Amino acid sequence: MEEKQLKDFLPEKNSSYIKKFNNSNNTTKIKQEQVIDCIRTVVDPEIPVNLYDLGLIYKIYINDNNDIKVEMTLTNPNCPVAGTMPENVGKSIEKLSNINSIEVLLVWEPKWTKELMSEEAKLALDIF
Repeated sequence: MEEKQLKDFLPEKNSSYIKKFNNSNNTTKIKQEQVIDCIRTVVDPEIPVNLYDLGLIYKIYINDNNDIKVEMTLTNPNCPVAGTMPENVGKSIEKLSNINSIEVLLVWEPKWTKELMSEEAKLALDIF
């Protein structure tokens, strides 16, 4: 019997966002800090802190062609806005110039914990 994964129980959730721009002749490499600044504009509607400082962004990859791939999670798989969060993150990054493509994937491993939050987020939410 095949082992069930968390995603098997969330079929209606949109678990990715992909957009291609086909700017493969980029001469200016996008920096990770630029992507982080974009993601910091996306705030969790239930928790008044941005997704990056909440610790929901696990990985950011940027290759030499400015293909950007982000792996993110949510505080709770039953989050009512789960299906829109990858798109919100992707659209925040679209503001950068010279992007070839964006892919935002929703992942569930490792499980999110409050220890992943930045010190600023913990202070804002009064968590110690």
